[in-house]
Amino acid sequence: MTSPASLSATDQAADPTRWPTRLWAMLITLCIVLFLDGLDVSMIGVALPSIGAELDMSTSTLQWLVGGYVLGYGGLLLLGGRTADLLGRRKVFLVALAVFAVASLIGGLVSDPTLLIVTRFIKGLAAAFTAPTGLSIITTTFAEGKARNKALSIYTVFGAGGYSMGLLFGGLMTGIGWRWTFLLPVPIALAALVAAFLLLPKDGKAEEGGHDLLGALLSTGGMLLLVYTVVTAPEVGWASARTLGSFLAVIALFTAFVVTEQRVRHPLIRLGILRKVSLVRAGLAIVALAGSYFSWQFIVTLYLQDTLGWSPLKLAMALLPVGVLVVGSAFFSDKLIDRFGTGPVIAVTLSVMAIGYLMFLRIDTAPDYLTVLLPAVLLIGVGWVGFPAINVQATSGIEDEEQGLAAGVLQTSMQVGAAVVLAVTTAIVTSGTHTSTSPQQMLDTYRPGLEFAAGVTIVGALVALTVFWPRKRVTPTAVIEEKVLEPVG
Repeated sequence: MTSPASLSATDQAADPTRWPTRLWAMLITLCIVLFLDGLDVSMIGVALPSIGAELDMSTSTLQWLVGGYVLGYGGLLLLGGRTADLLGRRKVFLVALAVFAVASLIGGLVSDPTLLIVTRFIKGLAAAFTAPTGLSIITTTFAEGKARNKALSIYTVFGAGGYSMGLLFGGLMTGIGWRWTFLLPVPIALAALVAAFLLLPKDGKAEEGGHDLLGALLSTGGMLLLVYTVVTAPEVGWASARTLGSFLAVIALFTAFVVTEQRVRHPLIRLGILRKVSLVRAGLAIVALAGSYFSWQFIVTLYLQDTLGWSPLKLAMALLPVGVLVVGSAFFSDKLIDRFGTGPVIAVTLSVMAIGYLMFLRIDTAPDYLTVLLPAVLLIGVGWVGFPAINVQATSGIEDEEQGLAAGVLQTSMQVGAAVVLAVTTAIVTSGTHTSTSPQQMLDTYRPGLEFAAGVTIVGALVALTVFWPRKRVTPTAVIEEKVLEPVG
């Protein structure tokens, strides 16, 4: 099979953003798989009240349907990226996508809450291999600069668009039955599997090295225990022996992980890559973006559906402007990056998103959509316009053999950060639960969680704004920007 990269060599020499049909088809296939990842999370988000009512699941248990997926996703992302580099990107991508399809089917058939959460966790594990593998295929196929910026903009917009458009599909599917939110991805995943088999280039010679399974177990165990501890702390007490002991165990696991990475022959993550200032800044930005949004949607879904009685479709339509903004940004996000650089784009979009969350705090027990909800939703949606810039910033200046690692670090930051922020948000909400379920008391219960989500974005925006602080002017090209941000020594 001929490599898409070789097919595009002539065209890219003349115009790096003109690609042959086969290369476009490969890119769209990778985009569809990332779209599925986002679609899956948001569809379940809309279906949570229906699932909880039918299977008698509490708020703290329901959050594991979201948290379990993103933890499985984030827990093995670093291993997923490294595995793709070692065993071959095509092989890893195809196997992981097949597992995702099977887990989706099983999830749509089971009725036990524990099994349902397990299927979500397995789907997250599968996505932990498809996401960094797909990203590394793109970054090793398209040359750094305009071609890669355009490809990454399209790719990441599909991911964010999947999450946003999943709101609409979630509303439609939940109206039929919540199980359809699990079953809908199955035929799409199977079709993408066939396309990927035909279009992805054959793997070349595998890199030499090995796996760091101990590091994977330590990091995943630490993250799972951290989220579990935060979620259960309101019930057993933050100062209880169980909670304090769990936090100490978390610290011990992460300390062991760092020690392991320093001593093992083939580490899961080369700690030196964290010296890349642009990668660290991108990781913090993506935690603020995804963590705040996941938490916000979780609360809004429960409040508007369970408390105010909105239908799943009405909720989906109310939040649809976010999806429209994300999809629309596909036509100009790469141009924004080329014109202004990644740093300014990230800083401005996160700042606008933070303003949107603050405006949303005006919500009451009978919110007017046009004057209260819509302006806030639109501003929140602007935050996702900066998503492609975060991905470009994270992978700029990284050698080809570590593109999978950089992608894994970024995606791990997103998924684990989102899981932790969601866990803290859930703990804040459940700690203030009232016996009464009146709209005003429920709003009072949810409001601290909304304020926390807004605070996370504000912190992220402030960190992103540091791009304007260096004395040297940040050149609006990703390569030169990386050199400016590289620490001395």
